[in-house]
Amino acid sequence: MDNDINQTAYGAEQIQVLEGLEPVRKRPGMYIGSTGSKGLHHLVYEVVDNAIDEALAGFCDKIYVSIDVNNGITVIDNGRGIPVEVHPKTGKSTLETVLTVLHAGGKFGAGGYKVSGGLHGVGVSVVNALSKSLTAVVKKEGKIYKQEFEYGNAVTDIKQIGTCPLEETGTCISFLPDEKIFDETVYSFETLEHRLRELAFLNKGISITLEDNRTSDKISKTYHYTGGIIEYVKSMNKSKEPLHEDVIYFDKIDGTYDIEIAMQYTDAYSENIYSFANNINTVEGGMHLIGFKSALTRVINDYARKNNYLKEKDENFTGEDIREGLTAIISVKLPDPQYEGQTKTKLGNPQIRSSVEQVTVEEINIFLEENPACARIIMEKCMRSQRARQAAKRARDLTRRKGILESTSLPGKLADCREKDPSKSEIFIVEGDSAGGSAKEGRNSQNQAILPLRGKILNVEKSRLDKALQSDTIKNMITAFGCGIGSEYDESKLRYHKIIIMSDADVDGAHIRTLILTFFFRYMRPLIENGYVYIAQPPLFSIEKGKKTFYAYSPEELEQKLNDIGRERVLVSRNKGLGEMDAEELGDTTMDPKNRVLLKVNLEDAAEADETFSILMGDKVEPRRDFIQQNARYVENLDI
Repeated sequence: MDNDINQTAYGAEQIQVLEGLEPVRKRPGMYIGSTGSKGLHHLVYEVVDNAIDEALAGFCDKIYVSIDVNNGITVIDNGRGIPVEVHPKTGKSTLETVLTVLHAGGKFGAGGYKVSGGLHGVGVSVVNALSKSLTAVVKKEGKIYKQEFEYGNAVTDIKQIGTCPLEETGTCISFLPDEKIFDETVYSFETLEHRLRELAFLNKGISITLEDNRTSDKISKTYHYTGGIIEYVKSMNKSKEPLHEDVIYFDKIDGTYDIEIAMQYTDAYSENIYSFANNINTVEGGMHLIGFKSALTRVINDYARKNNYLKEKDENFTGEDIREGLTAIISVKLPDPQYEGQTKTKLGNPQIRSSVEQVTVEEINIFLEENPACARIIMEKCMRSQRARQAAKRARDLTRRKGILESTSLPGKLADCREKDPSKSEIFIVEGDSAGGSAKEGRNSQNQAILPLRGKILNVEKSRLDKALQSDTIKNMITAFGCGIGSEYDESKLRYHKIIIMSDADVDGAHIRTLILTFFFRYMRPLIENGYVYIAQPPLFSIEKGKKTFYAYSPEELEQKLNDIGRERVLVSRNKGLGEMDAEELGDTTMDPKNRVLLKVNLEDAAEADETFSILMGDKVEPRRDFIQQNARYVENLDI
């Protein structure tokens, strides 16, 4: 015991004191979430959020973001410009203070900003700390100032480098992320584009330009929406059929809360409601979303009773009945937002619930009374949804009586595994009986289950749940997983924590994958959100040389393999069907954890995913044609 104590001395010399921005460089994940792609892009969002705060305060209407040739970032705004005078507490310029002191800024109750965006609130100092170099240029009071930094430390004093017109103000921040900190340092134009476009929708009137200067043919896009979230709703509904032309919209101030809501009903069978607080996508919802849903259910039922759409003996519409086919954006702006939940994106301020509820009841009541024709369309949609829900309930009850939806009654085609611990179990959803047979023989029966599917499954984008429950293929998946669907989903009953879609590497296989993912997204979305869904990657190529067989999972890997083994007397074949592989080959290449390649299905943005599924699987042809034309250049390994 004494020897152990002596070997692990604990005194003043063991206490490490990190000064300035050292804590950020020591533990970057604590400040930006990760050092992967998300953290890398978060640096841009932190700088842009400063510009958005200026816009919210009424001092900025133009923001410019560029990805530079060296993969650095430049953000320019026409706000008031970061102050440059000496800060009374630090004795340094305010610009240097903001860039080198954690939590220095105008967002902490000193009257700089009443409302500010940003999820982590770590500020531009963290961007400086995690950058190899950063340059700040400020235009203010007719003068231009500049200061340079490296690894979070000032390497020059602030100095005036020129003059400008008195009315010309703003801040320019250019930075180069530190490659020693980040796992990758290549920015995605598409990732930045999505967030900047979202910010432009949420802050009507602001113009945001994104440029990519890394190639000779420079890409430049500008996002500017005078209609704000009205245009956001219209954009999300472009692949659906709206039931009423005008988007229902209101923007009200309730005390210190700004409540802005836009909504429109469509002929779709799913709801698409997205909530934001101070421009942050509150993916886990929160009090503002609860307030909206509660108010909507109450006001629609009250109107239906008052106008005899619901008779005395009829049951009330449920929230699900009322929200079927609804696309809505709830955007609130408030001082001191309280975030909670697993990803810190659930708004917890209790007062915002009653404010949103009150405003929503008042405004939707006014709209329904003033627009009786539109109100009738909404009521008829709710009644159809109610009838469909009741039919789906009868279908579920019937199938339960037959034992089909009970976890104790598994589908006959399922070859289950022996393992009972869901965290160690996986199920392969396999296209066709032939491939299913090979998969059963090639699997590890201890923890790998096989469920063969015959043919293409129902496209649930065009069908309600009651029809989906008539599909044997869908019922087999539901019962095999054991966790239920829709409002009855219960993750604690999920029987496998890896659900692996294994289909052919051709167009038909891709279509089947999309149909399965559409079903998961619409009726079992938590499977995707919580990381249980994977896509198997069978090898695209078999390479035979002598008595040896090699495999390649991409054209690039094929080229590399041919370079390694030599190109003489080599037979290369393109694999299309799982059924072409024998059990041993399928097991070794596609199912064995030591060799296989799995793609994890992530849900980065629900609104974008919803739009994509609607485009690809919905009724409208024109949006699908446009999507194919815009994305054709990204296609790889098209069926040949």
